[in-house]
Amino acid sequence: MPEPPRSANVLVSMLHADPTLLDKAKAHPRVLDDLAATVTKNLPQPALIGDPWVYRLVVVILGAVAVIAAVASFKAVGAEGVKIPDTLTALGSAAIGALAGLLAPSPVRS
Repeated sequence: MPEPPRSANVLVSMLHADPTLLDKAKAHPRVLDDLAATVTKNLPQPALIGDPWVYRLVVVILGAVAVIAAVASFKAVGAEGVKIPDTLTALGSAAIGALAGLLAPSPVRS
């Protein structure tokens, strides 16, 4: 799968394609703002924004796995002499960790 384009690489390729653009940017720094807006507008959207149904489906499936693992663990504890399988614990923990990673806000640098 090809790597998605990065804004810095697209900006550099635009500057290489048009050498006068670099001179314009040096003379008028506002040109860089226009270039940045053009570059970011043409980049593909993240899956969360471009296709929210895939994101929602992943969240629902991970939530279902976490709930099923929890219910199965409680049922196994209710039976005499039954040990909770390690696989069930791993599935529940992984699903909850993945949900936390998806639903937690991204850190913002200031």
